[in-house]
This record gives sequence, C-alpha cells and structure tokens, in this order.
Amino acid sequence: MLKVGVFGVGHLGKFHLNSWKEIKKAELKGFYDPDDANAREVADKYQLTRFSNPDSLIDACDLIDIVAPTPLHFELCEKAIRKGKHVFVEKPLAATMDQARQIVQLVRESKTKLQVGHVERFNPAYLALQSIPLNPLFIEVHRLAQFNPRGTEVSVILDLMIHDIDIILSIVRSEVKSISASGVAVMTDTPDIASVRIEFNNGCVANLTSSRISMKRMRKMRLFQKDAYIGIDFLNKKTEIIKLKTPEDVDVFAFDIETPNGKKTLALANPSVPEVNAIRMELEKFCDAILLDTPTLVSEVDGLRAMDIAHQILFKIKHNSINS
Repeated sequence: MLKVGVFGVGHLGKFHLNSWKEIKKAELKGFYDPDDANAREVADKYQLTRFSNPDSLIDACDLIDIVAPTPLHFELCEKAIRKGKHVFVEKPLAATMDQARQIVQLVRESKTKLQVGHVERFNPAYLALQSIPLNPLFIEVHRLAQFNPRGTEVSVILDLMIHDIDIILSIVRSEVKSISASGVAVMTDTPDIASVRIEFNNGCVANLTSSRISMKRMRKMRLFQKDAYIGIDFLNKKTEIIKLKTPEDVDVFAFDIETPNGKKTLALANPSVPEVNAIRMELEKFCDAILLDTPTLVSEVDGLRAMDIAHQILFKIKHNSINS
C-alpha cells in the first residue's frame, strides 16, 4: 500500500482527499497547507494529520500529491524527487519552462514516477472514444468559464486552455508547424480570453477559444475527420459520432442527405460513456503505474509539451499586443 501525502487542500485539494479515501491501494498519511483556518477544518473533517513541515510530510510518504498553487510546483517536485518519492502534480507542470525542463531531467535521473494532472484525459466523454480511431483534419474547441479568482495566478492559457492543448497533442500524431494567437487581459494582469490557431505538419488545424469571463460554462471539442464528425462535451459528459453508414453500423439512428455526389446515408451514434470519477481514476492509474512499474498515462514529458505550446501561445499574444 502506498503512503500518500497531499500538498494543498483548498477547493481542488479536497476533491483529491475524497478520492484518496476511496483508493484501496493508498493510505493517506497527512497533508500540508499553510492556511491555518482551512488546515484545522480539513484535519477535523478528514481526521488527518496536518504536517507543519513540508520535508517531514515528504519523508513520511511514498507518493506526494501536489495540489498547491503553480508557483510552488517546482520547489515541491524537486524536494520529493530528490528524496526518491513519486509525484503527482496538478497542471501546469511548473510555473516556467526552465522549471518544467528541470523536473523532466530530475525524473529521468531518478527511479521515481511523475504524472501530471491533466484530468480531462480521464473525462468519461473522452474515455468513450478509446476504441474509436481518431485522425482529425480539423479540431474546434470552446472552453468557457465564469470568472473565479481561484487559479488566476496564471493566464487562461495555463489555467483552462492547457487541458485542450494536452488532449490535442495526444490525438494529433504530428509536430506543430505554426501558431497564431490573440488574447485580452480583462479581469487580471494576464490574458483572460484567448483565440488560438495551431497548424500541424500533417495538415491538421486546431482552433481553440478559452475564456474565464463568460456568462455561461462550456467545454466542447469537435473533431472532423475523413467521413466522420465527433463531438465531445466534457462538461455534460456526452459524446456523439456522425459518419457515413457502413454495413457494420447496426442498431444506430440513420438518415439520408442529398449531396452533389448523390444520396448519402449518415449514422448517428452515442458511444457508451463510462461512469467514472475522473480525479479518482487518474490518481488510481498513477498508483498502478508505480506498483506495476509501467509508464504513467500523462507523463512529465506530456506536461512539458503542453506547457511548451502554451508558452508559445503566450509569446504570440504578448508580441501581438506590443505591435498593436
């Protein structure tokens, strides 16, 4: 059984605590949080030990779960890895590219495992597509949220859009060719809304829009590929596929449309969406990777790649604002 320590038990950290309580392969040893009032509440509610020293918590555990603010990620990751501990760290991997590269190098030199908390990889709507070949030619994404001061220590790119960047990089089997981007800082000192176009060497194009100042919430990704349209609703946990009907498509809703090339029959399918808790699943899969000595599902290299694209986007936005 893996002994687990959690750094940061704010809003998201409490979701992690609830999940760890349900994972039989893990034993919660305690937590570290500098907020006295919140820490007292968590210690009482969860009957957990509050550690007053980060090193003491790291020493007491096999696995460190970092749900602290992004500026603290590198220091905590470095401490844990150098002590030979496995690390789960929330996205983004680190505050800067230099820190992210150092983390990747530290993991490479150690015998530890690290997983980045890109939780949308475990969203039931996305998991429903695991058996579906994904080869998109065009991707459209809208991730909109109402303003919340929590998480605003980083831009909307690193706060929200990075989820979609990670998923797109895991789907599109090609290197990025070019990036164009624009964004506006409205409520904070960094972009709160952004529009991005990413072109890949294989011809795939991805258009992404992210906002944390919207009146409504939306987390949708649309994939267009040869003979198929795939819609993923991360918020409402729904997935749909519309494609040209084949003889194998039985027990599906089908309808005809007239095209310049004659009548085509389309099939509408709603793949079965598994009932899973995404946070619990990502933590449990990380435990499996440690216990079975298998690769983590969202590695430090995945986290670095997503950060690299995110920072390229931020550079483009800053360059555009300077020249406007």
